[in-house]
Amino acid sequence: MLTSATVLAGAVVALPAATAHAAENVVRADRSVPRSCFAAPVPKGTAGTDRRELTSTVDGLIQARLAPSTGPEGDWDLAVFDKATGAVVAASAALRTHELAESFVKKGQELVVQACRYGGNAREAVLGVDFLALTPQGTPTGTVAPPQRAELVRVETPAKTDKDKLLRLGLDVTEKADATGVEVVLANDTDRKTLADSGFKSNVIQPDLSAKSVQNAKTDREYAAKAPGSALPSGRTSYRHLYDYEYEIKELARKNPSLVSAFTLPEPTWEGRDVVGVEIATDVRNLADGKPVDFTMGVHHAREWPAGEHAMEWAYELINGYQRDPAIRGLVGRTRNIVVPIINPDGFEISREAEPKGDFTRFDYENKRKNCNVADSPKEFATGVCKANPAGRERGTDPNRNYAGFWGGNGASTLWRSDTFRGAGPFSEPETRNVRSIVSSRQVTNLLTLHTYSNLVLRVPGVADVRAPLDEPAYKALGDQMASRNQYKSEPSWALYDTTGSTEDWSYWATGGWGFTFEIGGTEFHPPYADGVVAEYAGLKPAPGAGHGGNRQAFLDMLANTADPAAHSTLIGSAPKGYQLKLHKTFQTPTSPVLQPDGSTKPPIYVTDKLDSSLTATGGRFAWSVNPSTRPYVAGRYGRDPQGPPQAGFAVANPPGVPAVNKQYPADATSESFTFHVDGLPKADNGKFSVDVAWKSPNTDWDLYVYDAAGNLVSSPANGGTTSEHAVLFDPPAGDYKAVLVNYAQADPAVVDDWTGGVSFASPVPPTYGPKEAYQLTCTSPRGNLVGVADVYADRGQTVDVGEVCTRSAAVAKERGVR
Repeated sequence: MLTSATVLAGAVVALPAATAHAAENVVRADRSVPRSCFAAPVPKGTAGTDRRELTSTVDGLIQARLAPSTGPEGDWDLAVFDKATGAVVAASAALRTHELAESFVKKGQELVVQACRYGGNAREAVLGVDFLALTPQGTPTGTVAPPQRAELVRVETPAKTDKDKLLRLGLDVTEKADATGVEVVLANDTDRKTLADSGFKSNVIQPDLSAKSVQNAKTDREYAAKAPGSALPSGRTSYRHLYDYEYEIKELARKNPSLVSAFTLPEPTWEGRDVVGVEIATDVRNLADGKPVDFTMGVHHAREWPAGEHAMEWAYELINGYQRDPAIRGLVGRTRNIVVPIINPDGFEISREAEPKGDFTRFDYENKRKNCNVADSPKEFATGVCKANPAGRERGTDPNRNYAGFWGGNGASTLWRSDTFRGAGPFSEPETRNVRSIVSSRQVTNLLTLHTYSNLVLRVPGVADVRAPLDEPAYKALGDQMASRNQYKSEPSWALYDTTGSTEDWSYWATGGWGFTFEIGGTEFHPPYADGVVAEYAGLKPAPGAGHGGNRQAFLDMLANTADPAAHSTLIGSAPKGYQLKLHKTFQTPTSPVLQPDGSTKPPIYVTDKLDSSLTATGGRFAWSVNPSTRPYVAGRYGRDPQGPPQAGFAVANPPGVPAVNKQYPADATSESFTFHVDGLPKADNGKFSVDVAWKSPNTDWDLYVYDAAGNLVSSPANGGTTSEHAVLFDPPAGDYKAVLVNYAQADPAVVDDWTGGVSFASPVPPTYGPKEAYQLTCTSPRGNLVGVADVYADRGQTVDVGEVCTRSAAVAKERGVR
């Protein structure tokens, strides 16, 4: 395999030397044979296959593609093999005839390109093969840059604003974080200098990530070689390739036709790949049966391989359990289950097929996170294919910062090369639009998006200032229940750090369907398979969920909640057989004020969402599981009523003298301080306190830290670049506190710019309630005539009787109350 630090030098369309006619671009098979195309090259003339033999003309990439011919499309697959060894070089096995098999080859390498007709009526498909010549890149001379040591460090961030400051540095910040620190990848000496210059303290967790990556690959090979099977539902012992996922999905559907249906999402990726998923339910093809929907997805982020494995094993769990486990059979019978293991197939295919490098440099494709969008890159980085381009893994958009929920705010980057680049606008990426298409057209009452790593069960909101939704008690209870199985920490997403544009911060606030993120594992993006997949899924040592059920049982808890009418809403009524009921909503929701690269903001963007779902009546009474009609974004916010007055605020005296400039706090304790007391009930009920300090010049910087009586840091803004700081603590316990002021910078060292300040208090914020929203319910006859319409209001856990809506005139529709 060539080094992945490469750049496109040229492209040559290639077919076998003996090709004399354009017709040789067409592959043919008289019948279909449902088998793996990538398992091995088969002899010429084997039923269901066609092949071409050719020799690579370059050191670089082969791109073999299949496209449909005229007539019905069918399902053709594609594989490329090394002729001498029979080893698979590249493959693609999606559900139609839109295939891309891509990998590295050497000049003069003899290859076999094998096309396989898996299913359908299409006897032909169109084959195209490109050879892309690549040259080493890394320095202006074209020679490979010397390797640099990458390390994993834990950065001390004792306050939320420290995390915000860290995110602004542009480093590769992982999802492993807690109240006092965040793990960060430092890819090279430049990153190390950036962190050092920022003043943050850090400790090394893993000193050589490249060596760890190579060792992990070796560990996985040894485990797969010696393990006859695993505790997973599939028994698998190694990470899947993209073509494994594609092939297994359609095999599950082929072998279980009444229970399993494979499907292709509406939009192909930037590189033209299909995104595929599987649906599992009794009478699976009757999508409009009114059952609640549980949607599980993996690999928004390419390098997070366990996310796809857990999603795929969950599909096996449901299918195997339906046949063998009465409890799972009952849950599957009452729900519909959608599983999309790989949301970002372009990025995943690159990461999975890359050499184990692990140094997190530009050309460490194994650690690519984003998709393959090239549109937002500077012109000099916009050439070449995603697998080998001048920007390496840095090109693309982070799909999990591209959803409309609070898009454009803190917790996502405006910089194209950043791993958290948010994209040009909300839903600018096909990957996020694909997820939106499912959530907007189905009643997805429960959604789980899988990531790595940090052993967390995360719920909304992603931004602390948004405040928790009215659903917070039930939302937290479900998260806590799942966390009791995998022994992860259950918390709102903002407790990790602010994120905007994430999956559930759109899906939940727009539809009311429960949405969670699992951050699987505690150490790496794709650790050894036995630990990161087998142990975490099955609840085995060394996973924290060992003996508690692991993620398997957490997923089952989520499914049980999906089946529970108390967790969503239900519409009941009567309708003649064959009539179709539809629920519709159209609304606009603002994004965050949109941060600009220079730090300024522009007004929010108003994003229009349309929710459309349907139920086909079987005759007589029906029950339709739906999400609440009022979306949580407008329903209100959770809070508590005050039990007494807030404490009176007061000014504080600046202590005599001025401490020396100190950029190393707390290692250097030079500072000044004042103390204050917080009263409790019955004297006062403080919903929050705010320690407020101010000075004159924006070039002066006083940092503020607040400690409780035990010496625990409880609040710190540490903003910088302002003329004030405000350290806030919500629901502060009664007691004594100390505020510490650190003289971080002075605009003019000769003239002290000192601070003034005080402490203010506020009452708890009571719950707030917004307007009720309605669904528009319509009924159409089998001939397509509108025969009934009504506005329907439904809250979570409530059942609404819409009566005989199909036999009422649309002109006399009335609003339906709740029973």
